[in-house]
Amino acid sequence: MSIKILINGSEFEFEENLTLIQALEQIDIEVPRFCYHDKLSIAGNCRMCLVEVKGAPKPVASCHFSLSDLRPGPNGELPEVLTNTNQVHNARKGAMEFLLVNHPLDCPICDQGGECDLQDQALHYGINKSRYKENKRAVDNKDIGPLVKTTMTRCIHCTRCVRFTSEVAGTEELGAIHRGENMEITTYLEKGMSSELQGNIIDLCPVGALTSKPYEYHARPWELKKTESIDVMDALGSNIRIDSKGTEVMRIMPRYNEEINEEWISDKTRFVWDGLRSQRIDSPYIRENGKLIAASWDSALTLLTDLIKKTDSSRIGAIAGDMVSAEEMFLMKKLMEKIGSDRYDCRQDGSILSNKYGRSSYIFNPTIAGIESADAMVIIGSNPRMESPVLNARIRKRWLTGELKVYLIGQEHDLTYDYIHIGSSPKNINLKNLELSNSKNIIWLLGDDVFLRDDGMVILSKVIECAEKTNSLRSDWNGLAILHKHASRVAGLDLGFLPQDEKHNSQNMAKSKEIELLFLLDADEVDAENKYKIYIGSHGDKGASNADIVLPGACYTEKNGLFMNTEGRLQEINRAVFPPGDARDNWKIIIELSKRLKKSLNYINLEDVRADLRKEYPVFTKINQIENNSFQGLDGLYDQKKKLSSDIFSNTVSDYYLTNSIARSSKVMAECSMQKNSIEIKNG
Repeated sequence: MSIKILINGSEFEFEENLTLIQALEQIDIEVPRFCYHDKLSIAGNCRMCLVEVKGAPKPVASCHFSLSDLRPGPNGELPEVLTNTNQVHNARKGAMEFLLVNHPLDCPICDQGGECDLQDQALHYGINKSRYKENKRAVDNKDIGPLVKTTMTRCIHCTRCVRFTSEVAGTEELGAIHRGENMEITTYLEKGMSSELQGNIIDLCPVGALTSKPYEYHARPWELKKTESIDVMDALGSNIRIDSKGTEVMRIMPRYNEEINEEWISDKTRFVWDGLRSQRIDSPYIRENGKLIAASWDSALTLLTDLIKKTDSSRIGAIAGDMVSAEEMFLMKKLMEKIGSDRYDCRQDGSILSNKYGRSSYIFNPTIAGIESADAMVIIGSNPRMESPVLNARIRKRWLTGELKVYLIGQEHDLTYDYIHIGSSPKNINLKNLELSNSKNIIWLLGDDVFLRDDGMVILSKVIECAEKTNSLRSDWNGLAILHKHASRVAGLDLGFLPQDEKHNSQNMAKSKEIELLFLLDADEVDAENKYKIYIGSHGDKGASNADIVLPGACYTEKNGLFMNTEGRLQEINRAVFPPGDARDNWKIIIELSKRLKKSLNYINLEDVRADLRKEYPVFTKINQIENNSFQGLDGLYDQKKKLSSDIFSNTVSDYYLTNSIARSSKVMAECSMQKNSIEIKNG
């Protein structure tokens, strides 16, 4: 139902289920607030959003005043709301005066300075003197871990942080103790927070009570250059803003995208920035007498060119890592084909998932936003909280409505929402074990760890069989959802960066004596033995330390590129800073190598590369869109006689904070890992 009301003398029509502050936002009337947030429950603590409603005895808090509570006048006049009267202004000034009663005057040294809601509103509603003559209260700071710094004397008790941890993160680690002026926000037992989303309370805090501990005193907001980009720490593709100063990244912030990450990012995404500058490779290296010696680009590329010319093309392989852009894989594939080799793979973890059965067999078909339309979810061989914390928060959001029933087949974990555990092995994938008869929109979520098993494709076909029997694969709903962990995986599958013969997959290439020369394109998770290894990448991790030639590349904050997220949505990363020292863009390294081999790829700039990429693979044409993928079925996928294994599912993410070379180079991530492990030891 809709309702007509007068706002500041003009007539508007709204849905009756809105609150007054939501209605005012829709017509671009700004209402000050500290406690209200549209992704959290309503608290009504701060009273800054006061407006005047004709007929009401006093100003009302617009955040929890529903339009359905408005009543017409005695003669049928429309309800009237006023937002700019003296009464409203004076009421807000009174609320502001109370908020500032105990607030310290430390704006010059506060990290929130320059982007503080309290500063902004005090400019409009503050007064130039204080009538408060009592002693100001002081509150002890709380140590809640290595990520969030607390200065609790600044706290105005908006409780946004409390509501976030209990509602969105699902850990209920923050709360209030005492009453009135003695009230404090705390973790009760003053322990460290364990949520993988805790950094979001820094953004939510409207004052300087919660700030970033690693970023403390590093820079001021007006000094920073802001670059819109995409996160590559997992396959979700969270939208981020990279803030840089000079040649260094200072911090990473979330960017609003309702279809992907809403306005949240994971802690690894937010705090990994210190790892961007640690253990960097800033010049080429050549191994001599067992040691890596710094060299010039010319000598490194000349040596590599000679090696390739001497090596039989069938004995040359390439493995792409987990944070490689689509353009880099496209060029590496072209170079390998010009050399005469078809031995390349984008699945460095040894996954058997391929692109043989159409795109719908390897992406998150229901889409991330589609989770909010699901009424049942069957999670198979996955731990979404570790593999994609922001997606896990979206599942929790839907579960909180009471309209989503969750089943788990695999290892039991604290997922922050209740689920029914069906079993731990593929044998438990059976419709008899699941009560899905009353469910219409079912999501069958498979973690990509499933495809590290020999029976991975058998499990996939069994899941598809169950999905078809429950009518989960329709023209208006495709419930098959593959949750990838790695940012480059879907693009690699789209490009066909896969060996023609599965016996030449990454794991076999790494061990096989048939491969004499192996390219590791940002691949740090492969143990290659008894072969000549060429590493192209940014960090001195396992891939570089075992290589014979190291060519310094750029990481994701230092280059432009295309990435395809787990739902098959094309997104673009943008350069915020330049690579250090003599490091170059990975795509430029591949182009230069092709020229020296007299197998030139004939590209001058990245736009030329993208033009060819889009011509050969049209799926890379439309930014921020998902191609419609009709389900093709998996005929011939597996031998019907093959049976599901009784081996239990396992999850490979043993330490969420140390999953890639950048994270392992981060001091902050190391501290988070140590704290997490100590919490797990204490909890047994």
